[in-house]
Amino acid sequence: MIKQFNTIAMVAIAAIVLVSCTNEAPKEAGAISGTPAQKPILVPAPAGTSTPKKGDQVPNNLVCMVNDAYMVKQQLEVPFEGKLYYGCCEMCKERIPNDAKVRMAVDPHTLKKVDKATAYIVLIGDQDEVAYFESKDNYDAFLKASQ
Repeated sequence: MIKQFNTIAMVAIAAIVLVSCTNEAPKEAGAISGTPAQKPILVPAPAGTSTPKKGDQVPNNLVCMVNDAYMVKQQLEVPFEGKLYYGCCEMCKERIPNDAKVRMAVDPHTLKKVDKATAYIVLIGDQDEVAYFESKDNYDAFLKASQ
Protein backbone atom coordinates (compact mmCIF):
# COMPACT_ATOMS: atom_id res chain seq x y z
CA MET A 1 0.00 0.00 0.00
CA ILE A 2 2.78 2.43 0.92
CA LYS A 3 4.68 1.47 -2.23
CA GLN A 4 1.60 2.25 -4.35
CA PHE A 5 1.18 5.59 -2.62
CA ASN A 6 4.85 6.47 -3.21
CA THR A 7 4.52 5.54 -6.88
CA ILE A 8 1.36 7.63 -7.28
CA ALA A 9 2.97 10.56 -5.46
CA MET A 10 6.07 10.45 -7.68
CA VAL A 11 3.94 10.32 -10.86
CA ALA A 12 1.85 13.25 -9.62
CA ILE A 13 4.92 15.34 -8.80
CA ALA A 14 6.53 14.55 -12.16
CA ALA A 15 3.31 15.45 -13.98
CA ILE A 16 3.04 18.79 -12.14
CA VAL A 17 6.66 19.70 -12.91
CA LEU A 18 6.36 18.75 -16.57
CA VAL A 19 3.00 20.47 -17.07
CA SER A 20 4.08 23.64 -15.28
CA CYS A 21 7.19 23.98 -17.42
CA THR A 22 5.76 23.42 -20.89
CA ASN A 23 4.70 26.98 -21.63
CA GLU A 24 6.83 27.88 -24.59
CA ALA A 25 7.64 31.55 -25.00
CA PRO A 26 8.59 33.23 -28.26
CA LYS A 27 12.30 33.08 -29.03
CA GLU A 28 14.28 36.24 -28.46
CA ALA A 29 16.59 37.55 -31.14
CA GLY A 30 19.65 38.21 -28.97
CA ALA A 31 21.87 35.85 -27.04
CA ILE A 32 22.21 36.11 -23.27
CA SER A 33 26.00 36.30 -23.38
CA GLY A 34 28.21 37.92 -25.98
CA THR A 35 29.97 34.66 -26.87
CA PRO A 36 28.80 32.43 -29.70
CA ALA A 37 26.89 29.36 -28.57
CA GLN A 38 28.15 25.84 -29.02
CA LYS A 39 26.21 23.72 -31.51
CA PRO A 40 23.80 21.25 -29.89
CA ILE A 41 24.21 17.52 -30.26
CA LEU A 42 21.40 16.50 -32.59
CA VAL A 43 20.77 12.79 -32.80
CA PRO A 44 18.39 11.34 -35.38
CA ALA A 45 15.70 9.02 -34.07
CA PRO A 46 16.48 5.34 -34.56
CA ALA A 47 15.21 4.00 -37.89
CA GLY A 48 11.54 3.10 -37.84
CA THR A 49 10.75 4.91 -34.58
CA SER A 50 9.78 8.44 -33.69
CA THR A 51 10.25 8.26 -29.95
CA PRO A 52 13.32 6.98 -28.14
CA LYS A 53 13.14 4.07 -25.73
CA LYS A 54 14.90 3.61 -22.42
CA GLY A 55 18.65 3.43 -23.01
CA ASP A 56 18.64 5.51 -26.21
CA GLN A 57 20.65 8.69 -26.58
CA VAL A 58 18.39 11.73 -26.89
CA PRO A 59 19.19 15.05 -28.58
CA ASN A 60 20.25 17.84 -26.21
CA ASN A 61 17.71 20.22 -27.75
CA LEU A 62 14.81 17.95 -26.70
CA VAL A 63 15.83 17.83 -23.02
CA CYS A 64 14.88 20.30 -20.31
CA MET A 65 18.20 20.55 -18.49
CA VAL A 66 16.58 22.01 -15.37
CA ASN A 67 14.05 19.19 -14.94
CA ASP A 68 16.40 16.55 -16.41
CA ALA A 69 13.59 15.29 -18.61
CA TYR A 70 13.17 14.34 -22.27
CA MET A 71 10.44 16.66 -23.51
CA VAL A 72 9.75 15.33 -27.07
CA LYS A 73 9.72 18.83 -28.62
CA GLN A 74 12.34 21.52 -29.23
CA GLN A 75 13.25 23.37 -26.02
CA LEU A 76 14.18 27.01 -25.49
CA GLU A 77 17.85 27.68 -26.25
CA VAL A 78 19.87 29.28 -23.46
CA PRO A 79 23.37 30.30 -24.56
CA PHE A 80 25.74 30.71 -21.62
CA GLU A 81 29.52 31.08 -21.58
CA GLY A 82 29.86 29.79 -25.13
CA LYS A 83 27.74 26.70 -24.51
CA LEU A 84 24.13 25.95 -25.37
CA TYR A 85 21.72 24.72 -22.69
CA TYR A 86 18.00 24.01 -23.02
CA GLY A 87 15.00 24.72 -20.82
CA CYS A 88 11.29 24.12 -21.24
CA CYS A 89 9.93 27.45 -19.96
CA GLU A 90 10.84 31.01 -19.03
CA MET A 91 11.62 29.97 -15.44
CA CYS A 92 14.14 27.42 -16.73
CA LYS A 93 15.53 29.96 -19.19
CA GLU A 94 16.19 32.39 -16.33
CA ARG A 95 17.54 29.76 -13.95
CA ILE A 96 20.20 28.22 -16.23
CA PRO A 97 22.55 31.24 -16.33
CA ASN A 98 22.00 32.01 -12.64
CA ASP A 99 22.31 28.55 -11.04
CA ALA A 100 25.46 26.53 -11.72
CA LYS A 101 23.86 23.44 -10.16
CA VAL A 102 21.37 23.09 -13.03
CA ARG A 103 24.15 23.28 -15.64
CA MET A 104 26.05 20.34 -14.14
CA ALA A 105 25.23 16.68 -13.56
CA VAL A 106 27.02 13.64 -12.18
CA ASP A 107 28.09 10.93 -14.62
CA PRO A 108 26.53 7.75 -13.15
CA HIS A 109 29.55 5.68 -14.19
CA THR A 110 32.50 7.80 -13.03
CA LEU A 111 30.63 9.95 -10.48
CA LYS A 112 32.44 12.97 -11.95
CA LYS A 113 30.67 16.24 -12.64
CA VAL A 114 29.78 16.78 -16.29
CA ASP A 115 28.51 19.84 -18.09
CA LYS A 116 25.00 19.16 -19.39
CA ALA A 117 25.67 21.18 -22.55
CA THR A 118 28.41 18.78 -23.66
CA ALA A 119 27.14 15.55 -22.09
CA TYR A 120 26.02 12.34 -23.78
CA ILE A 121 22.35 12.28 -22.70
CA VAL A 122 20.45 9.02 -22.34
CA LEU A 123 16.78 8.32 -21.61
CA ILE A 124 16.73 6.22 -18.43
CA GLY A 125 13.23 6.27 -16.96
CA ASP A 126 9.62 5.48 -17.73
CA GLN A 127 8.73 9.10 -16.90
CA ASP A 128 11.20 10.50 -19.49
CA GLU A 129 14.02 11.00 -16.97
CA VAL A 130 17.49 11.39 -18.45
CA ALA A 131 21.05 10.78 -17.27
CA TYR A 132 24.15 12.68 -18.37
CA PHE A 133 27.38 10.87 -19.23
CA GLU A 134 30.77 12.38 -20.03
CA SER A 135 30.87 10.37 -23.28
CA LYS A 136 29.37 7.43 -25.15
CA ASP A 137 32.32 5.35 -23.94
CA ASN A 138 31.35 6.09 -20.32
CA TYR A 139 27.77 5.10 -21.06
CA ASP A 140 28.89 1.84 -22.70
CA ALA A 141 31.17 1.09 -19.72
CA PHE A 142 28.27 1.84 -17.36
CA LEU A 143 26.06 -0.65 -19.21
CA LYS A 144 28.77 -3.29 -19.19
CA ALA A 145 29.44 -2.82 -15.45
CA SER A 146 25.74 -3.06 -14.59
CA GLN A 147 25.25 -6.44 -16.29
